[in-house]
Amino acid sequence: MWKKENVTLIEGFVLLGLVKTPSLEKVFFVLLFITYGMTILGNLVIIFVIRSDSRLHKPMYFFISNLSILEIIYTTTITPNTLRNFLIGDRSISFVGCFTQMFFFVALGSSECVLLTVMAYDRYIAICNPLLYSKYMNSFCCFQLVLLSYFLGSVNSLIHTVYAAVLPYCKEHQVDHFFCDHPALLKLSCRDTFPNELAILLIGGCLVIGGLMLTIVSYICILRAVLNIQSIGARPKALSTCGSHLLVVTIFFGTIISTYLLPGYNSSTEQNRVLSILYGVLTPLINPIIYSFRNADFLKAIQRSITK
Repeated sequence: MWKKENVTLIEGFVLLGLVKTPSLEKVFFVLLFITYGMTILGNLVIIFVIRSDSRLHKPMYFFISNLSILEIIYTTTITPNTLRNFLIGDRSISFVGCFTQMFFFVALGSSECVLLTVMAYDRYIAICNPLLYSKYMNSFCCFQLVLLSYFLGSVNSLIHTVYAAVLPYCKEHQVDHFFCDHPALLKLSCRDTFPNELAILLIGGCLVIGGLMLTIVSYICILRAVLNIQSIGARPKALSTCGSHLLVVTIFFGTIISTYLLPGYNSSTEQNRVLSILYGVLTPLINPIIYSFRNADFLKAIQRSITK
């Protein structure tokens, strides 16, 4: 039984880091620094090209530019602090700083789940109902959908962050992770965390699984519409933008579900580290490559920008 008088209040936590072998820290620092720099540069290029080229002022590219903004902030919530820990060796983080980091990381990750679902809906309308596309996906509607993504993500994160922050942390204050992740923090509480885990499954699960199911339904409808196209040569063109989106969705949703929603999600620390690198560090890097730099219209826009 947990007793109130046995609780020791703590002022902060200590992050155990990405690797436990000192000889590997320099290698991981260089790799993480290069990855972070390429992520920021790639997403900034996308934002600049889309904003500067009027031919790309379309709903699809509006969502891509907002995804790039989200990715920059998303990876910045954890990567600079991890690089700092590699450099100075001081891995301590305050109680407020830890849960602030957790709030923004969960909020932006949840927002990305919703935004990817919105982008699937955009492709569904464009391919399955092209005559209604300008009506349904006008600028005001697109702006509202982006705001909805951030709103749902923030509400989801606020519930989990507050629910975790009020827990008593009377065990060791060492977080077995390289940032303040939800499962790693719950392990440090001396109170039963089943209600927190249930909230993750119910609230977070509805957001993630709901977004994944809507995305799958959108692509099933898109596939049926494409197969009904009489011109075989037009099919690859119709699927070109959807294939890259589906790849991003598979990687991102798959790692999120494996980390937070599967039974025993908080049992394997090493597995959680690897998955966290996938959706927190590598996904923001590959999104610019998959979404934009493989897109013919975007590459032409880059050429026009260079010419100017």
